[in-house]
Amino acid sequence: MQPAVTTQPTPHLLLRTDSGYRRLLLTGSSCWTIGRSEDNNFVLPDRWISRNHAMLQFMETGEFYLIDLGSRNGSFVNGRRVSIPVTLNNGDHLTFGQTELEFYCPVVKSEPASHEEQSHSREFTATATLHVRRLISVLVVDIRNFTGLTRQLDEKVLSEMIGTWFRHAGDIIREHGSWVDKYIGDAVMAVWIHGTQEVETQEMTQILQALSAMHHMTTDLYNHYPLPAPLRIGAGINTGFAMVGNTGSGDRPDYTALGDTVNAAFRLETATKQIGKDVAVGKTTYEYLSTLGGKINLFTEHSVELRGYDAPALAYACTFNELDTFLKDLGA
Repeated sequence: MQPAVTTQPTPHLLLRTDSGYRRLLLTGSSCWTIGRSEDNNFVLPDRWISRNHAMLQFMETGEFYLIDLGSRNGSFVNGRRVSIPVTLNNGDHLTFGQTELEFYCPVVKSEPASHEEQSHSREFTATATLHVRRLISVLVVDIRNFTGLTRQLDEKVLSEMIGTWFRHAGDIIREHGSWVDKYIGDAVMAVWIHGTQEVETQEMTQILQALSAMHHMTTDLYNHYPLPAPLRIGAGINTGFAMVGNTGSGDRPDYTALGDTVNAAFRLETATKQIGKDVAVGKTTYEYLSTLGGKINLFTEHSVELRGYDAPALAYACTFNELDTFLKDLGA
């Protein structure tokens, strides 16, 4: 018996206009930008909207995130200004400038499937979400003491500042050969996909250059916003094999990486707080860095406890000043 086919309603934004309603379909991608500029996916001719105002991102978990990109007048969900990426729910009302939209992404409920249908569904899913084992490097960058910052800053200033940080972080990562795979609260994750068995020298250098540029960009925000102190970030880098490919189904695939290499990158970023350094890299990443030359002794070895792991792991850490010295020594 073949399982019944259920049509999944297409996710979309419903835009209110003077002449009625217009649907903005959330299909064909996992990321859509909104703003006044013509280079956006959805161009809204509202003078109160910034040129690059906000972004919607579809995650492999099936969730949609709204990310304000440092807009001057803010992005609002159900009347509340958002300062960090937020999960959208079906029926949420979004406001950009004087433009109002409704987010529409209903969940189709169906009758419980038979055992045969469940087996067929699992087989189909395994085929639809095919992944390839690839050698990758994962970079996770997190804003330090963001929770404390939310208590000290005006909500409007905080929203504009964090949106600016997300936008510039995305630009820097793209300029250095990758993309933002995930926005997680006050952090970003980027993935570099390497050759089948080894990492090119240029690729490893690009990762370090991207991280250094993000550090300098973050520090410079102090010159543009009334912050109580310069903003700081911490980072984890890990290299290894992972399953990479499209996760999701239908017209909303999300290209991402899964596995222990990714999880360890997040744990390494957290470990920088134990170590008292700015950057922590895994053992394999360190070995590739060693082949670049330069003052590799700037990275100090530490045994760290990574949450969820049974045994301590080796991490190699440095400050951003030491990272810049390493890059300068490479002539990068």
